[in-house]
Amino acid sequence: MAVYNPKSLHAEEFINHEEILETLAYAEANKNNVELIDSLLEKAKPKREGNGYRCSGLTHREASVLLACEIPEKIEEMYKLANEIKLAFYGNRIVLFAPLYLSNYCVNGCLYCPYHYKNKHIKRVKLTQEQVRNEVIALQDMGHKRLAIEAGEDPVNNPIEYILECINTIYSVHHKNGDIRRVNVNIAATTVEEYRMLKDAGIGTYILFQETYNKKSYLELHPTGPKHDYDYHTEAMDRAMEGGIDDVGLGVLFGLEGYKYEFAGLLMHAEHLEAVHGVGPHTISVPRVKHADDIDPSAFDNSISDEMFAKIIACIRIAVPYTGMIISTRESEAVRGKVLDYGISQISGASRTSVGGYTEEERPHDSEQFDVSDQRTLDEVVRWLMEMDHIPSFCTACYRAGRTGDRFMSLCKSGQILNCCHPNALMTLTEYLEDYASPETKKIGYELIEKELKKIPKENVMNIAKQNIEAIKNSNRRDFRF
Repeated sequence: MAVYNPKSLHAEEFINHEEILETLAYAEANKNNVELIDSLLEKAKPKREGNGYRCSGLTHREASVLLACEIPEKIEEMYKLANEIKLAFYGNRIVLFAPLYLSNYCVNGCLYCPYHYKNKHIKRVKLTQEQVRNEVIALQDMGHKRLAIEAGEDPVNNPIEYILECINTIYSVHHKNGDIRRVNVNIAATTVEEYRMLKDAGIGTYILFQETYNKKSYLELHPTGPKHDYDYHTEAMDRAMEGGIDDVGLGVLFGLEGYKYEFAGLLMHAEHLEAVHGVGPHTISVPRVKHADDIDPSAFDNSISDEMFAKIIACIRIAVPYTGMIISTRESEAVRGKVLDYGISQISGASRTSVGGYTEEERPHDSEQFDVSDQRTLDEVVRWLMEMDHIPSFCTACYRAGRTGDRFMSLCKSGQILNCCHPNALMTLTEYLEDYASPETKKIGYELIEKELKKIPKENVMNIAKQNIEAIKNSNRRDFRF
């Protein structure tokens, strides 16, 4: 029997089944222990330190107590604390990105994904490099600067050479004022050597969802294909970091297994990365099972309500204060709007989850990975964010300036990352407003920018930001770094 050991490189030791069961039992026994809950909320509060904040976060067991809590007023305190932490470290900015599906050829048999190899009626598509270029131009014409590329696992149709060629094509496209400045990669678990290739290609974050941390469920949900290997999949982030990728993104697909189990496993994985590599995950994603071509979400009996979904997000933010959190267009406008204040720092906008979908006038459904709930344009999403007093950000400066991994985390943990992120968010928003925004969005945007510049002390970094904002408006200056 494996013993829980966060410093182990073996999946069943750092994601230990017995430890999770004991954690869930402890959380259930203490879910209404007011004294304990108050002490955990106090422990997790951001503490002022110099010009920034420090935050201790919570262990997987401590956070599981908060998730299990049923006391309404304590749950409200969690939401308020999650918002306080989010503002302390990320401010009111929201980073925008879009997924780009390269190929839906796949050899795996995943029961929750329409790309599974037994699906013989879904349209299989693999983009040529010219098609990749056209998709990128379509995304640039919207105003996107950051992409997450997606591809099924197929060593014949989607080998690493194809992925690398696509990354090179994406970075090579300079259309009007458009450039994709950062490519995140969400592809199957692979080798250290291939992770080195991705690093050398200049990727941003390597993202891989665990789907479920329950090994028994995992094996049942992945009956065939290379993804069936639970250990190889779960240990992928360690190989990625060994290959030089220092920003990695975790996630589970909520609805496949009990949410309390997944929550504990997700935080244990984050603790493992911190213990072994000195830096936790750069991002955590929180997708839920959605309808797709031949996938009925009601076939999975672990679905969670919108209320519980919001509570999960708040508890993750409290537990891992320095980790970015992502919510996609799987979720509706109403759900996304609610959870922005509870810890979300990145959202996708105007997403199409079909291969080649951005160059089609109508949204194609014959090769979608999942139904998109939020189908608004990027301009509508940007305007919506600003109307709620969030700052839409297209910034990628940290990756271009080498502020990744422990370098990014040291700035974040000292509370200094806002000195980079806030002015850069305002500058990249100005770019968007000048180049892509509708007149209404542009008007709201400049009102928001003026308000932000007035309420922040005129320190050097904000003076530079103000000057550069004027430069963008007056002389089309581009491509800033901090």
